Amino acid sequence: MAELRWHPLIKDWVMIASHRQNRPQMPKDWCPFCPGSGRVPEDYDVLEYDNDFPALSQQPPIPDDVANEFFKVREAYGKCEVILYSPEHNKTLPELSEDHVKKLVDLWTERLLELQKDEKIKYVFIFENRGEVVGVTMPHPHGQIYGYSYIPKKLELELQACKEHYEEKKSCLICDLMREEIKFRQRVIFENDDFIVILPFFVEYPYGVYIISKNHKQNLAQFTEREKHNLAKAVRESAGMLDALFDTRFPYMMCMHQEPVNSGDFSDYYHFHIEFFPPMRSKEKQKFNASSETGAWAHCNPTAPEEKAEELRKAYKKYIESGK
Repeated sequence: MAELRWHPLIKDWVMIASHRQNRPQMPKDWCPFCPGSGRVPEDYDVLEYDNDFPALSQQPPIPDDVANEFFKVREAYGKCEVILYSPEHNKTLPELSEDHVKKLVDLWTERLLELQKDEKIKYVFIFENRGEVVGVTMPHPHGQIYGYSYIPKKLELELQACKEHYEEKKSCLICDLMREEIKFRQRVIFENDDFIVILPFFVEYPYGVYIISKNHKQNLAQFTEREKHNLAKAVRESAGMLDALFDTRFPYMMCMHQEPVNSGDFSDYYHFHIEFFPPMRSKEKQKFNASSETGAWAHCNPTAPEEKAEELRKAYKKYIESGK
């Protein structure tokens, strides 16, 4: 079963994909993403691989006959891709070279441009889940891309907030956020010529850093070669900084926020950024999304962002000085 079901209480679509329940854990002695598996080329640096268990498909099955005048169902149209970061099974993002991560940025850009050719796709969401604590079943270094046939609710809310701010202030909300954080300075972790990494004033997770483009641009395809190099540098160093916090491979969810595709013009008020959701609040303690966060969307960060920002700056320095 793969279909979209309308959630009338939050006005959003829910992906029903029961076939994904049977997707395998990684076998101990075989990996489909490693050269020699017969599933990928023998020689690659980064690679797009169509998901074997997609929640969305460009040839979706007919939905089950469960809809009526009240319950709405539609086809689970879209695309689910796996993005392989490296042929080396045990490498992780911060262990890759800067030039290698630039190839990853180029592949992300290539897939964005390809997916937006499908006019039924309205949002291209690039992300990485890292670590078993966030449900990763395949440890080979990889991220994913979902091409949705709708704009998911959180992104819709973010776009609406940015539009309302622009209509009131005639300025970009994320540009203004960045300006205020630079002025305050205590929550700025590091920066390069084109990107800044901050722990925002309102962050929900103890180590939930944002990577924000210093230039008012909306998607990967608008970046110059220099900006792509500096994005690769910022992404790699952010992941390495998190690893350096507790000298362990730190689990996280990394989510890229770009403008929707095939949905109008967002250039005045939307702004490219990446959000990290690392689910640990210390080396041993997980930051759970419990009833308040999940049932009411009322988030509670059990730490002070200003204090955690100082921890992250020290971890960033440690990662850079390690020479990795």
